[in-house]
Amino acid sequence: MTRPLSNDLRERVVAAVGAGESCRSVAARFGVGVSSVVKWSQRYRATGSVAPGKVGGHRKRLLEPHRAFITERLGQTPHLTLHGLKDELAALGVYVSHNAVWVFLQREGLRFKKNAVRP
Repeated sequence: MTRPLSNDLRERVVAAVGAGESCRSVAARFGVGVSSVVKWSQRYRATGSVAPGKVGGHRKRLLEPHRAFITERLGQTPHLTLHGLKDELAALGVYVSHNAVWVFLQREGLRFKKNAVRP
């Protein structure tokens, strides 16, 4: 992912638009996209700043508060499937994908043992 353009460029673009120049001509003069000029102008009018917003970050772990329930259920029923565990969490009001359950279990070191002899 590329990093945001400099604040200096953003300020010059917004100043040109504020001086009455059209967004298209400003975009052509500074070599940026028309949509960027429009968005920077909107941001300046809304916040008074042209600084970019936060880029990236981490998603909140939804299953962390339910760790005790998940480990308890796996202790009671070790043959419980990912989809079964997802359905039990949904019954509690926690709606996640089976992939989210899998990533949580993998991060916690809890794994489903695969056994070819299992009925």
